[in-house]
Amino acid sequence: MSKRATTRHSPPSYELIPPKEHSSILYRKHGFPDPLVRWHYHKEYELHLITHSSGKVFVGDYIGNFYPSTLFLIGPNLPHNWISHTDEQEIYPERDQVVVFTDEMMQAARSVLPELTELDGLLQRASLGIEFQNVDTIREAQFLMQRIATSSGLESLAHFLSIMGLLAKADQYQLLSSDHYLTITGEKNQQRVNQAVNYIFNHYHENLSLEEVAEELDMQPTYFSKFFRQATGRRFVEFVNSLRITRACDLLVHSDLPITNICFEVGFTNISNFNRHFMALKEMTPSNYRKLAGVARSFD
Repeated sequence: MSKRATTRHSPPSYELIPPKEHSSILYRKHGFPDPLVRWHYHKEYELHLITHSSGKVFVGDYIGNFYPSTLFLIGPNLPHNWISHTDEQEIYPERDQVVVFTDEMMQAARSVLPELTELDGLLQRASLGIEFQNVDTIREAQFLMQRIATSSGLESLAHFLSIMGLLAKADQYQLLSSDHYLTITGEKNQQRVNQAVNYIFNHYHENLSLEEVAEELDMQPTYFSKFFRQATGRRFVEFVNSLRITRACDLLVHSDLPITNICFEVGFTNISNFNRHFMALKEMTPSNYRKLAGVARSFD
């Protein structure tokens, strides 16, 4: 991972999204690096299509990977971020296509258009974050996103309703954040939570301890431990190990490094501990994961 990919994970904040005049939805796109790429949350729903680059996605207490043509729907007030893996000088002028809309708009429209109740399940699932997984669904959604980008007024709204109807019927998806994830409200707590996440992200491959992160936040270890679990839904060790295993999966798929080297590269201190955590999270051994990934790529 490059220095840029980590240092661009800047301090999080509440994002105020100005509404577009005379429009129910807001379309925008941005590149990487970009000031909008940060650990943040907002009151709007966000339909987020990755068009270029790969990297790490953070949604609530979920940590995973993204690639071109991955599609997410994020619900209101759910913290999230996408961090691309780049070389030191690498820039993506266009990385994302995003459609933003509010719950207020959806509820107001629902009160006069009963057909919109078909979206209730989709919007409820979005409170945990959704990654859509059917290739045909994503391909059609990409087409409709582009139509939204190049239209306005009723035409743009019609494309938006088409894409929402498409996603409401999708049955291949993954819910991301756990249902016991607790969003910490208040600016000071948000900053502390995200300061901790940023620090862990930058140092998870080292011999990182709870005491070290607590000191970084100027908290007592016992208080930080409870605070972190309330904020993320996971114990500190679980969160760090999940990030390490996610990085190990990247290396297993995209490098020829021996598994023992990968174990130490991501921060584990012995191979048996690495294998145990990998099996617990992925329900297979690292070698089987690499083998299955190789088979999957052969069909691409």
